[in-house]
Amino acid sequence: MLEWVLTRRIDDDRFIVIVCLAALAALVIVTVRRPFARRLSMGLAVGAGSALVGLIVVWLVSDVFDVFGIGLSATTWAWCAGAFAGVGVAVAGMWRTRWWRLVVAAAGIPMVLVAAAAGINQDYGAFSTVQDALGLTHYRTVAGNALQAGADPHTAADVSNWMPPAGMPQRGIVEQVHIPATVSHFPARPAIVYLPPAARTAHPPALPVVMAMAGQPGSPPEMTGMGGMAADLDAYAAKHKGLAPIVVSPDQLGQPENNPMCVDSKLGNSATYLTVDVPRWVRAHLAVTSGDWAVAGFSQGATCAVQFASEHPDLFGTFITVATEEGPKSGSIASTVAKGFGGSRSAYEEALPVNIMAKNAPYRHSTAIFGVGQNDPHFRAYARVLAAAATRAGMRVQTIVSPGTAHDWYTVRYVLAHALPEVSDAWGLDR
Repeated sequence: MLEWVLTRRIDDDRFIVIVCLAALAALVIVTVRRPFARRLSMGLAVGAGSALVGLIVVWLVSDVFDVFGIGLSATTWAWCAGAFAGVGVAVAGMWRTRWWRLVVAAAGIPMVLVAAAAGINQDYGAFSTVQDALGLTHYRTVAGNALQAGADPHTAADVSNWMPPAGMPQRGIVEQVHIPATVSHFPARPAIVYLPPAARTAHPPALPVVMAMAGQPGSPPEMTGMGGMAADLDAYAAKHKGLAPIVVSPDQLGQPENNPMCVDSKLGNSATYLTVDVPRWVRAHLAVTSGDWAVAGFSQGATCAVQFASEHPDLFGTFITVATEEGPKSGSIASTVAKGFGGSRSAYEEALPVNIMAKNAPYRHSTAIFGVGQNDPHFRAYARVLAAAATRAGMRVQTIVSPGTAHDWYTVRYVLAHALPEVSDAWGLDR
């Protein structure tokens, strides 16, 4: 029974409609009672007042304190207002009533909250099941040397000579690993590694790597899961002898609420962890190509991707961004400078990708892919600025616009579904 509940889809219209109808029925039961006119008018007044409070709270969270670093969509504003209204009506319905209405009102509150959460989740295209939403999707944790047991990362064959052996798995696998912060001492959470079918054989070929990072708040499993990278690369591998890039999703945050901005600072040596510790671990434990990897990310993770690929083109010859900002950001510019750059405005300016690109130009072998949602005007503007800078710096530039989407996981999946095959083909994996 529990497994059935945990695996129910929560991102489709049917689930949302059912929960909304159940919540509405509960609110009607606690509101429509004698004297009808007075109870109904009181319920409407309480609902309207509570909705207004909800809108004020969303405005404070989204626009005043900028908790998420992005503006919330009109759909999310509406769901939040509806949630406050529903809870307000349910609480008001508990006043001077019979015990059974009290029970119905108490049950109506979680129904309202679940309906709103499901609506917001659908708006952003995040979680598919109850299990995903509750963070109960478990990944097997393995030691680094057990990922490709028996394979020698230093003697792996070139993909040009690859022939899939009998018994090669049909699908890739996603594992959880601990990547030590040997140099940086950054307090990273466990990373996620995706191995395509060819990488799961006894003598795997050397494959390129995509280092992928989710946004903030976020966690390492999100890019292979919600971002669809594992499914996309399984589909690619099925057409190309089991070949696809290896994906490594390290933790660039430390904790979901943290934002070290992918620089070395008092917030943690995030940059050193991601450009020194992680690549060293990958080369020591996996059969991978020597360089010209890709770095990809969404939102805050996309900003990190631009920073790293601009600063280290020898390590990351390609970057794929989905809704990147123009540079490191944690609140206002003044707050960003104070938190991440020791109060030095010049250090902050030096860390902006447009300035890094200008300094390191020309980039003779770099490819930049900027992805953004059609309905995400602020981040489309950021992408235009960075794409122009990358073009001036000599990079090969491509922009992918996801039709009808905004700053959400629908955009991530659209962009990656189009970008990953192109990048994989360019690496010669289209055998």
